Amino acid sequence: MSGLFNHERPCILQAHLRSESIVTAHRFPVAGWLLCCLALAGMPAVAADGVSEPARLAQAVQPQAQAAPAAPGASADAQAPEEPIGNVATVVGNATVTRNDAAIPLKVKDEIYLNDLVQTSAKSSLGITFNDATTFNLTANARITIDTFVYEDGGKNNAALFEVVKGTVAFVAASVAKTGDMKISTPTATLGIRGTSGVVEVPEDASATGRNNVAVKLYPDADGKVGRIEVDDRAGLRLGFLSQGASGFTIRAGAGGARFAAVPLTISPQQILRDQGFVRQVHSTQNLGRRVVNEHRAFRRANPGVVNPNRPNRSGQPGGLRPNGPQRQNNLQNRPGQQQQPGLPNRQGLNRQGLPQRAGSPAQPGVTGRSGLPPRPNLQQPNVQPQPGIRQGVPGPLRPGLQNRPALQRRPAAPARRLPREIR
Repeated sequence: MSGLFNHERPCILQAHLRSESIVTAHRFPVAGWLLCCLALAGMPAVAADGVSEPARLAQAVQPQAQAAPAAPGASADAQAPEEPIGNVATVVGNATVTRNDAAIPLKVKDEIYLNDLVQTSAKSSLGITFNDATTFNLTANARITIDTFVYEDGGKNNAALFEVVKGTVAFVAASVAKTGDMKISTPTATLGIRGTSGVVEVPEDASATGRNNVAVKLYPDADGKVGRIEVDDRAGLRLGFLSQGASGFTIRAGAGGARFAAVPLTISPQQILRDQGFVRQVHSTQNLGRRVVNEHRAFRRANPGVVNPNRPNRSGQPGGLRPNGPQRQNNLQNRPGQQQQPGLPNRQGLNRQGLPQRAGSPAQPGVTGRSGLPPRPNLQQPNVQPQPGIRQGVPGPLRPGLQNRPALQRRPAAPARRLPREIR
């Protein structure tokens, strides 16, 4: 029995010592290999262009985050119905508006839109009040178009352009003329209206070569104040101005094709009485029109889902131009004081050559230069200490986008320790 134990004990001891020697010999290479794997796993992956994966991910997410808020606004603008710029205050006889290639009969409280062409028939008249309380009265066989109308309540840069094509038209200016730029154009002259009342007469054949001439007259407002009318030719050259009540100009072409001239107009007492009747009528229409405009504005705000079936159809008309008409200014441009919204073409804040970056936002480290962006330093891994078991400076296979990292080399296995011989 004791011989048997003596035989087995050397074998067990030999196996135990052999396993201990293997663990002791390879524990340092194994520890170095584990530490190296942990360092590589913790280090951000870098692609071939030197951009780390987290930085690339941030670049990919950033444009989406900027573009997301613009989508609802863009769709809302596309679906929002066009706002009217005025309403019909009075109608006597027959009057029509040309809109969407159709002549639509007008009645009291009907809405007026940008680029509308309104006209009256024989023995008819029409009164229109706009959102700022500017009011026009058209007598029989008159025609005007609304080329520009930009009005913001309390704004200081409002604008309007009305074209009198033919007929006799009386007007009273309001907020746009007092806070911005109101103009009335005729075939031969452009009038700058500075807060006043007046009468414009455009004969049927009034033109640069016609025999009849345009007449412009200035009259006091309802409170007795007299404004100012500046008269320019169609090229913008000043011809003169009116600042006295019951005064006027007739616009005549110079001899031999010379430039137009504003010739003082002699107004007879009968014409003054007739004109004063037009002016009193337009002042009365303004009082009525204010109530109509305010009522319709309140109705639209309380019922945003109600849409006028006769509103303009701007599809296929770039810039909202008047159907079958020449290109004119309109209020689809940016209103005064309104900044451009980011996220659309030719707007500030968007760089088409590279990815957009908001002003004041810090640059992302580790991102290489792209078109439209300055180059940035490569990603560095700070404070990385060489790990045990890695031989420095030995060439090896390189991963794309990483710095030259030495290949891992295994330390040669330690020679097996000789077991002591059993002493018998």
